[in-house]
Amino acid sequence: MSTPGIGADQEGGKGGNASATFRKISDGAANVAIREPGRFFALCLDTFRAMLVWPFQWREFIQQAWFIVSVTVVPTMLVAIPFGGILSLQVGGLIRQLGAQSYTGATAVVAIVREASPLVTSLLVAGAAGSAMCADIGSRKIREEIDAMEVLGINPLHRLVVPRMLACAFVALFLNGLVSVVGLAGGYVFNVMLQDGTPGAYLASFNAIAQLPDLLQAEFKAFVFGITAGLVAAYKGLNAKGGPKGVGDAVNQTVVITFMLLFLENFLISTLYFQFVPQKGM
Repeated sequence: MSTPGIGADQEGGKGGNASATFRKISDGAANVAIREPGRFFALCLDTFRAMLVWPFQWREFIQQAWFIVSVTVVPTMLVAIPFGGILSLQVGGLIRQLGAQSYTGATAVVAIVREASPLVTSLLVAGAAGSAMCADIGSRKIREEIDAMEVLGINPLHRLVVPRMLACAFVALFLNGLVSVVGLAGGYVFNVMLQDGTPGAYLASFNAIAQLPDLLQAEFKAFVFGITAGLVAAYKGLNAKGGPKGVGDAVNQTVVITFMLLFLENFLISTLYFQFVPQKGM
């Protein structure tokens, strides 16, 4: 003889588990699609508004800029040399197949200055400087220093975030120029030594396709990428939870999210650039 209600309870329990699982999935999707982007956008607006508050934290800005330079200059140069060499080898082989080997320098300039240098700069700034910034702000958060600043009437965005964000953008401009110079020098060495290219032809063809707007849009990309890296690092650091493990998770999330945003911004800026700036023909 069966006991009434056991089967119904089991079915209700299964249905409740399914509904709870679906609710968790929907809440997670809503958090990723709506809540987190909304909070990040609100942080961006508050940070840009805090930029107008006087006095500006010049000492913090200089210290952060020097720190970013110290952790990014050498890795940037080491990455730029093989990057420029690989581009030169690949482009040189293709140009040789097309019978236009004299334009190897021009194509290398376009590839390195227009696309490669901003991306290399942004990846180094996000990977080295952004992660360090997130770890610093996150450790302050879990030690309740951020809460103490708010109690004292100090705006953490004005005191900590704005100088770090502008330092990232400022240093990214110079790192972009460094990557361009080192990358072109590496491409020159690889082209002349490994592909038997002519040094004079490589240098003379620099302005055959490249133009000044290419350099300007590369600098603009680096500036935007630096601001993005600083904002993402600040957002994840200010929302770190769960002690040291939470700070480590925030640092990992900072690097991944920044990389995704940088590639999206690079695509959008490049698309707009090609739409509004006429390209130079040979």
